[in-house]
Amino acid sequence: MRQSSVIARRVAAASVSLVVAAGAAACGPKDNDAKSSGGDSQPHKGGTLTVLNANAQQDFDPARLYTSGGGNVPSLVFRTLTTRNRENGAAGAQVVPDLATDTGRPSKNATVWTYTLKKGLKFEDGTPITSADIKYGIERSFAAELSGGAPYLRDWLIGGADYQGPYKDKKGLDSIETPDALTIVFHLNKPEGEFPYLATQTQFTPVPKAKDTGTKYEEHPVSSGPYKVVANENDGERLTLERNTHWSASTDAERKAYPDRIDVRSGLDSSVINQRLSSSQGADAAAVTTDTNLGPAELAKVTGDKALASRVGTGHFGYTNYLAFNPKVKPFDNPKVRQAISYAIDRSSVINAAGGSSLAEPATTYLPNQKSFGYTPYDLFPAGASGNAAKAKELLAQAGYKNGLSITLTHSNSKDFETSPEIATAVQDALKKAGITVKLQGLEESDYSDKIHGAKTEPGLFLAHWGADWPSGGPFLAPIFDGRQIVKDGANFNSGFLDDKSVNDEIDAINKLTDLGEAAERWGALDKKIGAQALTVPLFHPVYKRLYGKDVKNVVISDWTGVLDISQVAVK
Repeated sequence: MRQSSVIARRVAAASVSLVVAAGAAACGPKDNDAKSSGGDSQPHKGGTLTVLNANAQQDFDPARLYTSGGGNVPSLVFRTLTTRNRENGAAGAQVVPDLATDTGRPSKNATVWTYTLKKGLKFEDGTPITSADIKYGIERSFAAELSGGAPYLRDWLIGGADYQGPYKDKKGLDSIETPDALTIVFHLNKPEGEFPYLATQTQFTPVPKAKDTGTKYEEHPVSSGPYKVVANENDGERLTLERNTHWSASTDAERKAYPDRIDVRSGLDSSVINQRLSSSQGADAAAVTTDTNLGPAELAKVTGDKALASRVGTGHFGYTNYLAFNPKVKPFDNPKVRQAISYAIDRSSVINAAGGSSLAEPATTYLPNQKSFGYTPYDLFPAGASGNAAKAKELLAQAGYKNGLSITLTHSNSKDFETSPEIATAVQDALKKAGITVKLQGLEESDYSDKIHGAKTEPGLFLAHWGADWPSGGPFLAPIFDGRQIVKDGANFNSGFLDDKSVNDEIDAINKLTDLGEAAERWGALDKKIGAQALTVPLFHPVYKRLYGKDVKNVVISDWTGVLDISQVAVK
C-alpha cells in the first residue's frame, strides 16, 4: 500500500495486522455502549471469533513481523514493552505501558531509555518473563534468517548496524543492558524522543532463549499475551488461537480477551469476505475482517440497508495519497510548473475515482489530518474543490509555457484506487483544463515500484502514497524529506531529493523532544515549511469501511490503526 514492496508491507501490517503520543498513564478502554458495539447486550467472555482475511498472517514470529502498535492478530499473542491505547478515535493514538510499568524513562538527552517490567508476568508455560527474555527477543530480530521487521533498532541502537544476531554473535548487544530481571536499558547512538512508539513493535516481545527454534519458531511462538497458538497451517493461512491460562488481566489493562477461541482464515477473495460478513450465517455471524475494505459498489449496497449499515466500522489511519515530483527531471525543475500542477488538481474528481467521499477525504497537507501527527491546516496552492485552471495557466506562462506543455504521469496498473489508472485519469483530465497534456504510463506493480524507487530511474511525475509506522510526524516526514536518507543505490523514498540543512536540523531537533505534544506541533510547522517547495501534491486520505458480523460486540476503532481492534471484540 505504500511505495514499495517493503513499504507496502508496513502499511499492510498496520491495516491488516492491526501504528505514540507517548507519556500517557496506563489505562484500559471503557467498554463501548450497546449503540457503538453493534448490539443491545453487554460484552461477555466466551465463544469463538472468526477472522476472514484475504492475506495470510505470514511469518508469525515477533522478529519477522512489521507491525504498527504491535499489530492486530499478533497483539493477541505477543505483548511488548509499550502498546497502543485501546480506545476509539484520537484517544487510541496514544502509547501506554504493556509489559512495562510506564512508557519509558529517558535520560542523557533521550539517548538512554530505561524500562521496568511489571511483576507477575508469565509465558504460556507458566515461567516468568524477564528483561533477559526481551533483550534476547530483540537480538534475534537482527538475524538475517529472521529479517522482515522494522529497521529502526538497527539504526538507533549503538552497535546495531554491525550486529548479526545471537546465532552468530552469542555475546549479544552491549547497548541493551539487563541489570536485573525486571530492568532493561537501551543505549542509542542519537536522541530519539519517540522511542516509546518503537517499543510497541513486536521485536520487543519477550522470547525465552531455551524455546527458540529459529525459523520454525513461527509455528509455535511462546505466548506472552492472552492467547496462544495451537495451530498454524500453511504459513498463517489458517491460524487457531486459544486462551493462554497463564495470562493475567491484572497485568494487562489493554486487552479484553473476551472470546475463548480465535479462528483466523485467510486466502479468501475480498468479495467473498464481504458477502459472508453481510449474510452473517452460522459462524460468520461472529466474524470480522482485519484486512478487507468495502469497495464503492459494495458500500452503496450496504448504505441502502439499515441493518447492514449498522454493522460497518469506520476508521482513519495515518496515510496520504499524493503526486510526487522529481525536480531533477524537466520541466519539474521549475517550481512554477510544480505550483501550476498543484493549482490545477481537481480533488473532487480524484476522490470520486478513489471511491467517493465515503472512502476518501481531500488532502492539502502532507501530514494526515490527525492531531497526533501534528496536523496543521494549510493550503498553499488553493485549487478549490475542482481545480484552479486560470491560476495554473498564469504560472505556466511565467515559467515560459504560455502555450501549455506535455508531461508523463507514471502510475500502477493495480486496481487499488490509490495509484491506479482511475486516479491517474482524474489527474489527466484536471490538468488538461490548464493546458497541460498528460500522457499516462501504466506499469505492473513490481515494475512500478522498482522504477519510482530507483534514484536513477525515478520518473518526473508519479502517483505515490505513504503510511505511518506510528501516529507521529516523524516517520512521515523524515523518510521522504530528510536529505540524509537519500539512497542512490537501493530503494529511495526521498523522491524530491530534498537535502535542505534547515529541514535536516529541525528533524534532529524534534527527535530530541520527549514531550510528544510539543514535538507534534513542530512536525506540523515543518510540514507547512516543506509544503511551500511544492515537491508533492497531497490528494486524499483514505477512509476505512469494514463490515463485521451481526453477533460481534464491543467494536473499538482507534486513529492509530483505523480498523477494528480485535483485542476488544466480544461475540454473542
